Amino acid sequence: MAEAIVSPIADSLLGKLASLAYQEACLIWGVKTDLLKLEWTLKTIKAVLLDAEQQQLHNNEVRVWLEELKDVCYDAEDVFDEFEIQALRRQRMVNRGSITQKVWNYLSWPKSVAFRFTIGHKIREVREKLDEVAAVKVKFHLTSRVDDRNTRRERELTHSFVFDSEVIGRDEEEREIVELLTQSGDDDQNISIIPIVGMGGLGKTALVKSVYNNEKMDQHFDLKVWVCVSEEFVERQLMISILKSVVGQNFNDLDIDQLQRILRDTLAGKRYLLVMDDIWNENVQKWMKFKMLLLGGASGSKIVVTTRSKRVASIMSTSRDGNGYNLEGLSYESCLSLFMNCAFRAGQEKHHPNLVKIGEEIVEKCGGVPLAIKSLGCLLRSSIDENEWKNVRDNDIWNLVQNENDIFPILKLSFDHLPSHLKQCLALCSLFPKDYEFFDLELVPIWMANGLLQSHGESEEFEKIGIRYLKELEASCFFQEFLQIGYYVRFKMHDLIHDLVLSISINECSMVNSPSQVISKKVRHLSFVDVDTIREGLPSSISNISHLRTIFNPFDEMTPDQSFVDSCISSFPYLRVLDLSDSKFEVLPKKIGKLKHLRYLNLSWNLQIKKLPNSICKLQKLETLMFEGCDELKEIPRGLRYLISLRKLRLTTKQKRLPENVIGCLNSLQALEISKCENLEYLCDDIGRLKALRTLLVNECPSLLSLPCNIIYPPSLESLTIIDCEKLNLRIEMEEDDSHQNLNSTQIQLRTLSLQKLQNLEELPRWLLHANTLESLDIDECPNFTALSESLQNLKSLKALYIFDCPKLTSLPKDMHRLIALRDFRIVGCPMLSKRCKMDTGEDWPKIAHIPLIWVDGEEIKSSKY
Repeated sequence: MAEAIVSPIADSLLGKLASLAYQEACLIWGVKTDLLKLEWTLKTIKAVLLDAEQQQLHNNEVRVWLEELKDVCYDAEDVFDEFEIQALRRQRMVNRGSITQKVWNYLSWPKSVAFRFTIGHKIREVREKLDEVAAVKVKFHLTSRVDDRNTRRERELTHSFVFDSEVIGRDEEEREIVELLTQSGDDDQNISIIPIVGMGGLGKTALVKSVYNNEKMDQHFDLKVWVCVSEEFVERQLMISILKSVVGQNFNDLDIDQLQRILRDTLAGKRYLLVMDDIWNENVQKWMKFKMLLLGGASGSKIVVTTRSKRVASIMSTSRDGNGYNLEGLSYESCLSLFMNCAFRAGQEKHHPNLVKIGEEIVEKCGGVPLAIKSLGCLLRSSIDENEWKNVRDNDIWNLVQNENDIFPILKLSFDHLPSHLKQCLALCSLFPKDYEFFDLELVPIWMANGLLQSHGESEEFEKIGIRYLKELEASCFFQEFLQIGYYVRFKMHDLIHDLVLSISINECSMVNSPSQVISKKVRHLSFVDVDTIREGLPSSISNISHLRTIFNPFDEMTPDQSFVDSCISSFPYLRVLDLSDSKFEVLPKKIGKLKHLRYLNLSWNLQIKKLPNSICKLQKLETLMFEGCDELKEIPRGLRYLISLRKLRLTTKQKRLPENVIGCLNSLQALEISKCENLEYLCDDIGRLKALRTLLVNECPSLLSLPCNIIYPPSLESLTIIDCEKLNLRIEMEEDDSHQNLNSTQIQLRTLSLQKLQNLEELPRWLLHANTLESLDIDECPNFTALSESLQNLKSLKALYIFDCPKLTSLPKDMHRLIALRDFRIVGCPMLSKRCKMDTGEDWPKIAHIPLIWVDGEEIKSSKY
């Protein structure tokens, strides 16, 4: 089922060729003729690419041709990258030194004869390859097509498919399973195992989640544990997962004997509920061996297993008949309700009776599978074209579904309707294991590093484009459990969606599970998901794939060592993404500076590295650099200022003060996170010069005394978070003299402010009251916070106010009722204030009665929103 997706790469190449930077480069390096020929060939291919990408689904020859074309386009991207890198280096050189030196740099830089020769040869080579591949297309009789799926559909972006429950039409099943779990055990080992069996997409996991969170479970069991198992049934990893769920910490460094003792002690004498989600293991001996570790609990302990396999259920079940609880499809009525909720906005179906009729016929064909219904409903949500609905209803996929009893073809239909650029982004998600908890802060920079975010000539920031892509994929039901938490987004991918994406991207992306695994030479993106894979360095099957673009480490168990790091940097000159987080190496090789294509470098949580080589400052294309948690790192290289493409920086240092003229020179920087700097007393004064800065986080800097006076004035700064800085005084020094500081409300553009675990915070800083753009304010675990300023009313844009664990805060300002934009007010852990905010009777109730949503100590006491 593997597919070659080429359109976004061709679009990117044509965009680069049309840019002024490339036109200038043509003149400097004398390659204009070859680039014009290459551009013409690309345009002729691009015209028929969409047709070819559709035909490959039924024509293997077209698919092979697209694979070859994709390889050549990637080679062209690498060559074009060298243009950009040379242009950036030239820009850096021209801007250095005196005026005389700048002029000399400008005149001398283009005269690199060696580079002109090399780049000219590479361009001709790529052009010849492209001409050769392009010549083959005539035999496929491809036609020109326009992709209207790339058109933005604002309705998709502004509506989130949030239901009252993830479980639709399963009330009776939930009641029956709760009854099974709360009745006495029926075996001689004081433990019952109940498998929930059903085909993929029926909602087994969602149902068991609902059961798991039922209040009767908390009353009946002493301990509840949830682990996701998936394909790999590994005893050691299961023990670690169970203990992590119970204790909340990792046990990766313990051997298997230590783990089994701790697990037995943890379960001993307790009546527990253990959910093992998504079991595939059919090895009886493996299960019986692991089961012995779970027998120390009290009588009445239960294990719930979800599986697609009846054989797995018969192996694990303790019931007399050896069967599990068989989950059937949803009723037609429930299916129809789910489909209508996904396919229409509230009440919209009344205006489209013909679409409703077609939708009813589609639902009949879905066999009661919620995931299939939801997928097709989301697919059709953006269309009121009857022909498009009929095409779905009458598609040949229904014959496949009936023959194979599989919803894969239905999901594939939804995938086929995605724009090509979203297909590429989704394919890269196959580098992550099943049940992985994604964060936008992690995934979007990886998309960006691989050039997958398309701006279409707009001024929209890449980070915002990435968030838009996430929302589009969530609206199309490829992501689920989509949750906005502060300034980041968390989400997951259904197992079947993961299977689909993995099968489609198999020729380009691969997860490495064992040292002996055979990896296709066409693969360009790798992730390592098993610690044994790299225990002895880089596997030999990988070392010769020189065109690798991504090496990713999704788990903190991997701990790459020095030999692995050295091999990666030496073997893969075209890397865009290199994740070496949770490493154990002491020296980052100087050769890191030769990875000129690198955009994303993660060195976080290396407890041994003490210094970064100066060569890291040669990475002109680097967009994301992370070395937070590197507690032994002595200093930040001063040459970091030359990383003119850097957009995201997360750092830890042993310095007492951040160096001037380093971070403040990073004019492209969008996000800055300063964490775990135990010695840091002062930030650099020039942070306020960062005109592109949008997000600033200062976390766990216990020695930090004050903030620079201009830290709140970067014109783009939208989010400021300060956490656990026990000595910090948030009052800016010049604050006392308002006339001297000339505070101007138009200068502060903050939208969110979060202040957490600040011992010295007694009241809101006065500068905050000039932030009339502020929409969200969070004050959390500030034990000495005593007052919200009477001037709080100045925050006319404030929509959300959260105050958690501030026991000395006893009242609200008298003019709080003037905050007419405030929609969400929450108080937790403020005993006196909670009493004063009681509905109708509390003294402060009149001040907040106008707010639509109010929570006090976890209880919703007023809501006109829902």
